[in-house]
Amino acid sequence: MEDTVPTTRGRTTAEDGKQQTPDRLLLSTKPLHRFVRMEPRSLGIVILLFGCAEILMGFQLHLAGEHGRTSLDMYAPFWQGVLFVVCGNLSIYTGLHPSKKMVTVSLSMYVVSLLGIFVSGGYRISCLSYFSYMRYRASHRTDPGWAHFRVDLLFGIEGMLFTSSLCVLVLLMVLIVVARLALKSTRTQVILHQSLPPGTHTTSN
Repeated sequence: MEDTVPTTRGRTTAEDGKQQTPDRLLLSTKPLHRFVRMEPRSLGIVILLFGCAEILMGFQLHLAGEHGRTSLDMYAPFWQGVLFVVCGNLSIYTGLHPSKKMVTVSLSMYVVSLLGIFVSGGYRISCLSYFSYMRYRASHRTDPGWAHFRVDLLFGIEGMLFTSSLCVLVLLMVLIVVARLALKSTRTQVILHQSLPPGTHTTSN
């Protein structure tokens, strides 16, 4: 009976080693861990910076007293900037504390922000077309003066905000695809655990 104790411990240790290896592989291949490996924190910081810039430019347009045809008419710099800030913070938090619930919340905000970009982008395209027409008219004047400079300034601001929105659009599409794949894999993943009775490893002479 004394010889059976080391044998049992040796087999138990071997079985524990075999069980620990799949567990480590399982932890490294979890869908949420694959989502974290896409660096949502880095992308969230970039989106957060774009959101802060959007809000600051909205305040600049408001303080300048621009009442012409700009995206400020629909308060796009403010609500779109807030959406970007929320998405950025959610991405950073989800990267630090990944969970299925947080990925779902982040995915919802990504979709809402994406729809907001389409709305503001359509209006900004119309604003840029209007500014192009005003620049064309001002170029045929003998003395364009301040009006021409003002149109050029507004055209540059709206063009910069539209370009930043396109950059965030690409980042959000990447995050949406990664988050959707992570949630889909999490729902369809099946994990089987095999537990042996305590007396299975014991041997008799």
